[in-house]
Amino acid sequence: MKAAFLGIIGSGKSTLLAAISGRQYSNTGAAQIEEVIAQVPDDRLDWLYNLYKPKKNVRATIDCLDLPGLSFSDDHTRAAARRLLNNVRTSELLVLVIKAFDQAGIKAEPLKDLSDLMTELLLADLELVETRIEKLKIQAAKPSKDQARQKAELEFQLKLRQTIEDEKPLNTVIKTAEEIEIVKPLGFLTLKPMVIVFNTSESEPAKTFDTSKIINQIIPVISVCAEIEYEISQLDAASKLEFMKDLGMAESAAHKFVRSCYSALGLINFFTVGDDETRAWPILVGTTALDAAGKIHSDIKRGFIRAETISFADLKQFGDEKAVKAAGKTRLEGKGYIVQDGDIMNFRFNV
Repeated sequence: MKAAFLGIIGSGKSTLLAAISGRQYSNTGAAQIEEVIAQVPDDRLDWLYNLYKPKKNVRATIDCLDLPGLSFSDDHTRAAARRLLNNVRTSELLVLVIKAFDQAGIKAEPLKDLSDLMTELLLADLELVETRIEKLKIQAAKPSKDQARQKAELEFQLKLRQTIEDEKPLNTVIKTAEEIEIVKPLGFLTLKPMVIVFNTSESEPAKTFDTSKIINQIIPVISVCAEIEYEISQLDAASKLEFMKDLGMAESAAHKFVRSCYSALGLINFFTVGDDETRAWPILVGTTALDAAGKIHSDIKRGFIRAETISFADLKQFGDEKAVKAAGKTRLEGKGYIVQDGDIMNFRFNV
């Protein structure tokens, strides 16, 4: 999973990313795109590790791209921002970090910043659509075996241009698998899943905002204070829990963020366990046992026989695999079984 962190200069996205990844934060300001690997926290995986005591505990990860702060104050900075945005078109998820704390006497305008950022994403897509339209006009005017397809795509791209000019994101009109396949190589930004993170003040870390007039309400929105979360991330496990308890925090930013990312992307985790390792595997909701096997190794998918499956809830309730089996809760699932969040799977295969 690759997530691109976007924010206007001073939004605190690098601080937030440091908190999520546990890395040291430097306040020098990144001059170029930086790549950071953040582990996905999952208490269920930790429980499995303590039960099986393997050599390794392997978490799922998120590949995070930290872009330099964006500015749209004039044509020069807007052009620079547009070039940066073109570098994240291959990302699977956009994380928009919005400054929601006052600083040096300057009052934050989080809803305006969010609106401005969404507008710039639309304009970046419009630029791409315009380029594609001009190319298709030339191609479709020449007789060729692809002329019918080119004319059809030209008509579709004109529809996309009108959508953007109506100030609507492209995911409001691109619906079918065929349409998605047409635009997939272009990497439209407003077609990507998003998570909105309001970076709040220390005095109001859980402050909420009415985004209903700016974004689709299915987009996950969370509020965190990046400064507090960064301080927490640098503590040892015991101190971290004590600090969070003192602040009345039920979960860390990393947990909130990852849960939101999984929701936006439609992901769940299944687990494999053994003497060597316990491991979390992220897959899309609706993935079959056969495709989950392929996530581990193509040979397992090719020689798939059955998937011995236990739900995490059952294992935790009964305490170990032997007790789960005695209770009749161990299942043998076939290729078409839809993997559920928290399934613990042992694939039987023959190649």
